[in-house]
Amino acid sequence: MTNRTLKIGVVGLGRAFTLMLPTFVHDSRVTLVGATDPIAQARAQFEKDFGAPSYESIEALCANPAVEVLYIASPHQFHAEHVRLAASFGKHVMVEKPMALTVDECTRMIDAARSAGVHLIVGHSHSFNTPIRRTRELIDSGRHGAVKMIHAMNYTDFLYRPRRPEELDTAAGGGVIHSQATHQMDIVRLLGGGLVRSVRAHTGAWDATRPTEGAYSALIEFEGGAFASATYSGYGHYDSDELLGNIGEMGQIKNPADYGAARKRLEAAATSAEETALKAARNYGGSLYTAGTALPQGLQHQHFGQFIVSCEKADLRPSPSGIAIYTDGEKSFEALPAPVTPRREVIDELFAAVIEGRPAVHSGEWARATTAVCLALLESAQTGGSCHPGHQVSHNPNS
Repeated sequence: MTNRTLKIGVVGLGRAFTLMLPTFVHDSRVTLVGATDPIAQARAQFEKDFGAPSYESIEALCANPAVEVLYIASPHQFHAEHVRLAASFGKHVMVEKPMALTVDECTRMIDAARSAGVHLIVGHSHSFNTPIRRTRELIDSGRHGAVKMIHAMNYTDFLYRPRRPEELDTAAGGGVIHSQATHQMDIVRLLGGGLVRSVRAHTGAWDATRPTEGAYSALIEFEGGAFASATYSGYGHYDSDELLGNIGEMGQIKNPADYGAARKRLEAAATSAEETALKAARNYGGSLYTAGTALPQGLQHQHFGQFIVSCEKADLRPSPSGIAIYTDGEKSFEALPAPVTPRREVIDELFAAVIEGRPAVHSGEWARATTAVCLALLESAQTGGSCHPGHQVSHNPNS
């Protein structure tokens, strides 16, 4: 085993960064050596926390010779530009989901990384989660037969968390399709084999004060005949974490008294400018920011709602603590050890690619295929017909 440590520079110190922060702090295989963000308070917080330099521009961060990998967590609309810039400096890249807003942008990102000879990984998405990956391993074992049907469902308060204006504008990468369907479609594709043949979908935009898609329901067909139904709502009413023992998306135990908290916080923001300020205040380095690096008691695996995979000989149901397996004659549960570090799987894949040269599952090609499915979901809802996304790839990078 190598003692190598990956030296990471961070592009964007917002919400996505704070969700990865416990991983960066507690995984000894990585160290943060620099960051860039337009907000001075965030840069100052980074320098205080990590004793490393921060920069006003991504170009200055890229020019730092200590940086091996750039973790790009800038707003969605900047991902393509920032990945191409990082590759031009010879930096490996891990870019947050969604990879980009168009398939053409995804292709240019892939081409830039390939031309520069650097690795491109897209994540975090919840298809990295250990229960999902273990479910895929059970499928690959063959003992339960081929996948025939997948059910996916998640109800959250996503749309009522503080947002900047572009996060409520679909064309700028806002709404639940770019931010949340990316998770769900990535998981569905991983469990279904990756090769989506068609998408038929409806979307919902039911609140004029949040003028973007807040919900969707889709029927997805795979090459080979398997199909999936996927439903998501971010309207902050029913909370489907009830189905998972009140374990939240980050693997934490939820307090039932927190029901409706997202909508209540928004009551203090009467205008878009006030909402933007509220988000900035709660983000890294803001006046309402509280350090989130400590690992909570009772931490379980992260999740993205309920999934049930129907195979020829069994149904498989991943959960934050393991996999429930329902066969012809018995019900069993394969428990998984609790995570030592959240999202360790992300660093596993990044480390294996950059240090060991192994092909990544969450490559640019994989993420482009997920982006194509998400865009097909939007197109289908607009046209009322089925769409056939291109650029599909298998879940197995060696196939």
